[in-house]
Amino acid sequence: MQTLDNRGRIDPIVIDFSKAFDLVPHGRLLTKISNSGVDSRVVVWIREFLLGHTQRVKVGGQLSEEVGVMSGVQQGSILGPLLFLAYIYDIWRNIESTLRLFADDFVIYRKIINNEDRKFAERSRQAGEWAVENAMKINPSKSKAVRFTRAWVKDPLSYSLTDTLIPEASSCKYLGIILRSDLSWADHVNCTVKKAGKALHITMQILKMEIVIPKI
Repeated sequence: MQTLDNRGRIDPIVIDFSKAFDLVPHGRLLTKISNSGVDSRVVVWIREFLLGHTQRVKVGGQLSEEVGVMSGVQQGSILGPLLFLAYIYDIWRNIESTLRLFADDFVIYRKIINNEDRKFAERSRQAGEWAVENAMKINPSKSKAVRFTRAWVKDPLSYSLTDTLIPEASSCKYLGIILRSDLSWADHVNCTVKKAGKALHITMQILKMEIVIPKI
């Protein structure tokens, strides 16, 4: 807020990983965990957790042959997000801006003060390069570039990943919170009120329903 109060500017890129948990290759994940210095017994335990699974498809009563599952970490489990973070942890090494990671929610941002900071547009591409090298997919069309400032700026944002321009947006959703470019809470409050209204309407409809108790 202090940056905005001083008519400064912060440019974040909210990055969308496509099928993030499904694409993590088991072999490379185990190598990264092993190289991180984790106790070898933990590595063995994770290997046993990941490897040896098979899958097949049933169509019209017919089952396909079983094939080994070579990638993916379980969603909906405590260990799944932890393993995913262990896999993408080294994405920060070639990026000079600030990163925030929470499972597959990923944002890069930087305070823009001078022309040197504006080269952030070039540096952000390194996240796309990391994704290619690590068999992950970034969806540029679902990613967003936002300019947080209270000053009037006419120049459009031109940030790109994997040579694809990231759409500029006036707001973004991160960790369930809608953040607007001027950091106003209006959009988030309106969305919350709308959801609460729907929940209240459903509750009122349930309360109005006549409960019929069958006679015994």
